[in-house]
Formats: sequence, structure tokens, C-alpha cells
Amino acid sequence: MVVPLVPLVVLLLLAVVAWGIYRAVRPPLRTARVVAVDRVTGVAFPSGSSWPPQVPGYVSERYGLSGRPDELRRTAKGQLIPVEIKSGHPPPGGSAYPSHEIQVLAYCLILEDHGQPPPYGLLVYGDGREVVVPWTSEARRRVLETLSAIRQPYSGARTPSFPKCRRCPYRQGCDGAQSVGVGVR
Repeated sequence: MVVPLVPLVVLLLLAVVAWGIYRAVRPPLRTARVVAVDRVTGVAFPSGSSWPPQVPGYVSERYGLSGRPDELRRTAKGQLIPVEIKSGHPPPGGSAYPSHEIQVLAYCLILEDHGQPPPYGLLVYGDGREVVVPWTSEARRRVLETLSAIRQPYSGARTPSFPKCRRCPYRQGCDGAQSVGVGVR
């Protein structure tokens, strides 16, 4: 039995066209919202003509940084607040993880470089708790020190961690993993 090729070719072409249309109209994989918030009334409303509007990516040529916060909120005074949303729970004690603070503070530095210094950044954890991270001269210094440290050549020193090392796919060739007793089984 001979299978007619014309219907198969037409079906294949339709599939390719459908895939192309899907790729052209689908939303980006990571979207963020710009939200204007009136701090006096607590009313949030979209800023812009579409919902959810996209948060622009920001670039600071001066500091060699770029990023896109998950949200930008606008205070009643018109100041932009970068918001980073974390799916996990916050650490005990009412604070934030240092790496999360540095991330939101880096967004503050980028906004400052664009002439829009925020009064603070905001971390929103999976349990709904919001942690305010003040944008101060000390916070600015921390971000700049972190940038300086990560731009230094790698010294080769490892910081092994048993919980992380035991799941790492590179543990078999890493002397750091073996130093905490995690090897290949």
C-alpha cells in the first residue's frame, strides 16, 4: 500500500505554520509586572496600557550591571521600588538571606544610576512576608564591595557544603566535595 505524500506534506506544513504562529504570539517565559501603589490608600493599579505590563530590563554601563526586577512598585511620591519575589520561605528571625538582599540592592544601584534612586528595595517571600531592604550609603557600599569581589580572579578556594555537594553532578571530580565526605557511590 502506497501512502499518498501530498496529505502528509500538507499536514507537516500546517504544523510548521502553527508552531511559528504560536512562537510569535506567546507571552515571554518570564514576565514581570509594573504596579503603581498608592501607599496612603493601599490601592494597587496597573501602570501602562496593558496588563500585566512588562518591567523593562535595566542596564548600568557605569557598574557593568543589568537586571530585571520581578516587579516595580511606585510610591505615592513617584519613586520606583524594585521588588524581588522569592518562592521559598524567609530565614527565621525576621530578616532576609544576604544573597537576596544583595540582589535587590543591585537593582537599587541600577535605578540610582538611571537617576531614580529608590528609598528601599523589597523582598517578597513565598509565605507572603515582605522584607524592606533600605537603600542607604551602607547598602550601596555593600553592593559595590560585592561587585568588586566577584570581579576578582577565582582563587581556586572552594566552599564545600554537604547538602549541596551530595546533589552536585560535578562532585566526583571536585576536591571540595570530597573534603566533606561526599564522593561517588
